[in-house]
Amino acid sequence: METSNKTTPKDFFLYAGAVVTLYWSAVALITLLFAIVDTFFRDSLNVYVDPYSGGIRFAIASLIVVFPVSVALFRLIKRDAVQTPQKLLLPLRRWLYAFTIFVTSVAIAGDGIALLNSFLGGELTTRFILKVVSVIVVAGLIFWFCLVEIRTRADAPVRVRKEFLWGAPFLVLAAIICGFAVMGSPNTIRSLRFDNQRVSDLQNIQWQIVNYWQQKGTLPASLEDLHDPISGFVVPLDPRTGSAYEFVKGKGQAFTLCAAFERTNPAQGGGTAEAPRGRVESVSAYGNENWYHESGRYCFDRTIDAELHPVQPLKMSW
Repeated sequence: METSNKTTPKDFFLYAGAVVTLYWSAVALITLLFAIVDTFFRDSLNVYVDPYSGGIRFAIASLIVVFPVSVALFRLIKRDAVQTPQKLLLPLRRWLYAFTIFVTSVAIAGDGIALLNSFLGGELTTRFILKVVSVIVVAGLIFWFCLVEIRTRADAPVRVRKEFLWGAPFLVLAAIICGFAVMGSPNTIRSLRFDNQRVSDLQNIQWQIVNYWQQKGTLPASLEDLHDPISGFVVPLDPRTGSAYEFVKGKGQAFTLCAAFERTNPAQGGGTAEAPRGRVESVSAYGNENWYHESGRYCFDRTIDAELHPVQPLKMSW
């Protein structure tokens, strides 16, 4: 009896690992639930939308990797306690569960204050309610589980751990499925990254055209004219297909740039569709042109503002 009540290295790392992975899983789950709520109930005051769903991706990855480890460790602890009931009296066990109850209580209070502060600051009522429910459900399950565990004795076996060990995975799995539904597949994210690179290439080409105009007072006849061995600029190609981007020289200082996109990306802002004729953007010095695009071939009409970008006078060296 005496030796079984001593904390062994195995006991320490089992309980420490289980509690740490439990904390990590809880934070990831709440983060994922918050992101899902924010996606389904968008607030027009929050104009920024991460096109790659970075927060959702990290939360899902954490739950897929860390949560099964947490469940496995708690199952090992349960099996160890069944084989040696005296280990239910370990001081380490009681301290860790008591500390978790304390942390959970503080987290509930802190999250409640933060969410209420956001609500009083104009947060949508639906988003506020759903986030509060998410915190209560996740933190409440952990609080309940630890409270039951800390009261467990060798002569009073607990019958609710199985419900927690089966119910929690179901909740996590449902959240992960919803997360994938919001985020899209890895192939979708890859397509968005390719499209983002295309937009970046077109922006680079656009400013090279502006520079060409300022230096020579005319637009290039083709993109090949932009090659500059001195500055080292080489006209980029489509990152996936390796094909050249389209350039059409218009009248005066007007020109059109086109590319073949894989996904619609309304977060980028405005443009014109298949026929490159529609809303014409003036190339400004502030880089605020619209780069909205739909899937497929999409064109952007631009006109250089000669007042903002005047032709530079030729400097004579004597």
